[in-house]
Amino acid sequence: MAVTLASTVPLPGGVSMPVLGLGTAGASGRACVAAVTEALRIGVRLIDTASLYGNEREVGLAVRESGVPRDDVFVTTKVASKDQGVRATVDACEASLRRLGLSVVDLYLIHWPSRRRRLDAWKAMERLLGLGKVRSIGVSNYMVRHLDEIREAGGATPAVNQIELSPFLRQADVVDACVSRGIAVEAYSPLTRGRRLDDPTVRRIAAACGRSPAQVLLRWSLRHGFIPIPKSERPERIRENAAVFDFDLSPDGMGALDGLDADAHFDWDPTDVP
Repeated sequence: MAVTLASTVPLPGGVSMPVLGLGTAGASGRACVAAVTEALRIGVRLIDTASLYGNEREVGLAVRESGVPRDDVFVTTKVASKDQGVRATVDACEASLRRLGLSVVDLYLIHWPSRRRRLDAWKAMERLLGLGKVRSIGVSNYMVRHLDEIREAGGATPAVNQIELSPFLRQADVVDACVSRGIAVEAYSPLTRGRRLDDPTVRRIAAACGRSPAQVLLRWSLRHGFIPIPKSERPERIRENAAVFDFDLSPDGMGALDGLDADAHFDWDPTDVP
């Protein structure tokens, strides 16, 4: 069956996660509300925020006032490093829910593998899942050794690992570890924060497809089974980023894009986090 904007991937516990979403890092105020509202209007059903972004109130307002049934919207937020710990993480989640104006969050992530407190935070995540405060739990910016640490401690397998991914940063070792363990891979900064949209290979493939470079990068992500969450506050860009399900990339095009890998981070780099 062809993947569409309405398609989902299964997570543990019978949860379904949309295959493409809207990132909101850096968005604030009315612009954030407008961006989420437009995304929901055109059929995007995954909205990604975090306590660190400072926009949970705006995201929650847009979700509540969108007219889209709450059960149809998949809301992700994250616990910041400063709030990691057994009690602190529970308190942080409850604070996020209050700011969002929601009774439950669909996916709660550890935003960063804080060296000293990440296992305590994971214990709290499991507790939140049992309390029904969250429907799914996962991690962000976790490398293979961080995932191994959870497994070795006897913790539940994360449902999702949200990492930076693009043709210029494939992180194959992390992706392979996630796939082998049944962890869904979510891609942030899939558009390289705009820094590689002028790459000659990307532009050549975009011209051949009659699409924009951004659409080519998102289609690459979808073809690899990732869940991309491009961020934009511009309505026309939000619509463009969602219009990636009615074309495909040729094997040669996918190969050329795969060949661009240069271990190039355009955002946070957790590679050296112990």
